[in-house]
Amino acid sequence: MDSNILLESGTNELEILEFTLEGNRYGINVAKIREILSYQPVTPIPHANPSVEGIFMPRDIMITVISLKRCIGIPESEDEQKGLFIITNFNKLNVAFHVDEVLGIHRVSWQSIIKPDSTINNDTGVATGVVKLEDNLIVILDFERIVTDISPETGLKISDVEEYQGRARRESPILIAEDSPFLSKLITDCLRKAGYTKLIITANGQEAWDQVCEYQKQGTLDDRVHCIITDIEMPLMDGHRLTKLLKTNDELKHIPLIIFSSLVNEEMRRKGEQLGADAQLTKPEIGDLVKTIDRLIEERGEMEQTEEAE
Repeated sequence: MDSNILLESGTNELEILEFTLEGNRYGINVAKIREILSYQPVTPIPHANPSVEGIFMPRDIMITVISLKRCIGIPESEDEQKGLFIITNFNKLNVAFHVDEVLGIHRVSWQSIIKPDSTINNDTGVATGVVKLEDNLIVILDFERIVTDISPETGLKISDVEEYQGRARRESPILIAEDSPFLSKLITDCLRKAGYTKLIITANGQEAWDQVCEYQKQGTLDDRVHCIITDIEMPLMDGHRLTKLLKTNDELKHIPLIIFSSLVNEEMRRKGEQLGADAQLTKPEIGDLVKTIDRLIEERGEMEQTEEAE
């Protein structure tokens, strides 16, 4: 399957691949997919996480195979040596997810994706959204969370922030758009350790945009927001749409914006550059995020001083 489906940048749309697990329908953002392969025999790894089926090596690249059924608690059938492998790439990792069947690809707007409430998506939940297509509900899974639960070291490299602990408090306020409560807490904890304590937390691009517009209306924007950090995948409004709205507005485009997402690959980086993002980082690189915030805020301060002098 060719997963290189081009979407115009900043339209607030995504492509969802619909697949099944024991007849239940689930989805994954096509932007995460490298390819889809028929089931291949895997080599089990001793003492691996129970959700890891093993490894295989298509075209000399070793890939870990994860059973999605085990991850989300669906009983497996007697013969699991069939189905498909969805080969993904995010956070600089290649991982195969074992599924039963692929049903197709759908183009949807982030506005049509419903954020699960706390009754079905608590701190351990792995559903990022639900979308209704025709008469079917498709649950979009949090593949990053699944991989991080299996192998915590693949998540944010929190140890990279240790060198910043104890430094002087930074007064610059930062607006964060991140829909995952789990990742939002990790990011804010890391930034606070690095001295950034004035944080405005929003759950998606729409909330972030509304907050920026409110500050602009009040005439307090430049005092209230010195930098914006945004994920890409978010319900209601994604990070690319947020970036486009900000960077095409003459009164807002001066605010430094960092895309911080597991989806920052070569194609996504080009899209972010076209939209005017000031920096783009993959989510494990929390230490680089702090360095980038420092640099962009310093550059903005120098620019403002130059303008005042003129």
